[in-house]
This record gives sequence, C-alpha cells and structure tokens, in this order.
Amino acid sequence: MSTDAAIRTVDLRKTFRRQHAVDGIDLFVPRGSVFGFLGPNGSGKTTTIRMLLGLSKPTSGTIEVLESPMPASLADVLPRVGALVEGPAFTPFLSGRANLRRFDAADVRSVAKTRDERVQVALERVGLLHAADKKAHAYSLGMKQRLGLANALLAPRELLILDEPTNGLDPQGTREVRNLIRSLADDGTTVFVSSHLLAEIEQVCTHAAVMRQGSIVAQGSLDDLRSARGARVTVATPDPDRAVAVLQRLGVTDTHVEAAGASGALPPDLPIERVTAALVEADVRVRGLSASGSSLEDLFVELTGEGFDVAG
Repeated sequence: MSTDAAIRTVDLRKTFRRQHAVDGIDLFVPRGSVFGFLGPNGSGKTTTIRMLLGLSKPTSGTIEVLESPMPASLADVLPRVGALVEGPAFTPFLSGRANLRRFDAADVRSVAKTRDERVQVALERVGLLHAADKKAHAYSLGMKQRLGLANALLAPRELLILDEPTNGLDPQGTREVRNLIRSLADDGTTVFVSSHLLAEIEQVCTHAAVMRQGSIVAQGSLDDLRSARGARVTVATPDPDRAVAVLQRLGVTDTHVEAAGASGALPPDLPIERVTAALVEADVRVRGLSASGSSLEDLFVELTGEGFDVAG
C-alpha cells in the first residue's frame, strides 16, 4: 500500500457525555482509491466524516487530510475537497441552477465569468439538466441527492467525501452515481464513500474500512478483506455426516451438515485436491465439490454482528 494518504487519522476519538462515538480509530485512505466506509447505523461513520471536514472537533487524536493537519488547515484544504454529508440543504424557492450559482458565488476562489459554464457541466454530470430550472422544493429526494453531488463537483477536487450518495435514488440513478464515481477516480480524484449498501461498495470501491461501535474492525483493499476469512469448501454428497468427519480430520473449521452435503472453512495451506482425495479414500460419495472465497457480506456480519443492506 502506498504511504501517500488522502486521509489519515491516528487514535481519533470523539466523546459525547462519556459515550465514545469514535473510539481511537487509525484510518488510512490511499490517494487515488475509491474507499468504502462501512458500518451499521450508529457505528460512528458520520461523526468521523464531520471531524474530517472540520464540522466537529475531535476529543483527541490527529487528522490529516491531503497531507495537511485538520482542523488547523481548513482554509487551505476545504477548497480542494468536495463533500455531500447528511443530505444536501438548498434554498427551496430557488431553482436547482440558481442554488448552484449561489453556492459557487460563495466560493472566494471561483471566477464569476465562468460560473454558468461550471454550473452547466455539474448539472450535466449528475443528469439534472432536464430539471435545472425547477424549484428545489419540487425535487424528489433522489434529485436533491444529485443536486448535492453537482454542488460538490462545481470545482476540480482532489478528494470527494460522500455520505450515503445513493440515498433516495432509483436503480438507474444509483448506476449513474456509480459510473460518476468511477469516472472521477479515473481522473485521479480520491473518493471516500460512506454507505451501508454492500453492492455499492463491492462494485465501485478498491479499499474499505468497517466500523463497529465507534471502532474500525477491518481495513484494507477489498481483495485483502475478502481473503480475511479464507475460502470455503462445499461438498455435494448423500453422505454429509461422513463428509464432515473427513473435513474435520483435515483441519477444516466451521463445518456444517447441509441438505445437499457439507461445507466448511478451508485452512490456507490445505489444497482442494487433498480434500477430494481424502473424501474418495473414505468412500464418501462425492457428486460435486467447489471452493469459493468468503463474501464481504459474510465478513461484515461476522465483524459487526449485524446484517447489511445488499440491495443496490
């Protein structure tokens, strides 16, 4: 992993009335990655994001965003960061286009004569040109999400922080946001996505961290996380009890008798060929045998004790 971090925290903590909302996390987000920040509701994701953006002061610990200490470097860092946090808030009686013009005008670094062009490009990127002149109060939740994304894209960003960016979007809108995230990453932008949707993380992210009760319980590339529990072997056989006994002798753990056979977790050093040979030697009738990596859903349920929404 690169030592070049877009986000780095060391022992970051946030306490509310003696309750640890964020409890000493060490977060590392590589530059150029699409980083998924996963966890059940109340696990500390949004509190962490608010501290990263200087919206909430840490109780203790350190934060670096784009290699600058936060919140000391807010004035330098924030213009290089786009964010959509806790849902967008717009002036309801203004159109989507007028809202974006207003936000762009509030940026002291923006150039007035190119404002209309920037707003037009941002609206086009999120698929809102058809509703650009509609009042914001008439927007659906999904349209408001798109408008929030457009606001985050008004200027070139080195880092984009998105809290539940597909909230309220229909399947087509969700796919469009995924494609947008991929295109931003291809352009060199680091994208940090907080979500509870596993499909969203698996389809667009290169790295992820899993939060549970204020702590990070897993972190790394998606390939590393998938391999954390190792592969599982599944045996199709009319002799499931005998198959489980063989698997256990070989050191296979977490074995289960199933309707059509048996399964278990393979040790890293146990070749699947040896499993096949041992079953045949024990006269287990093998109708089929397969090995597959553990799913992210299995890993996250194991780590957090809770399920995740897997819908996209």
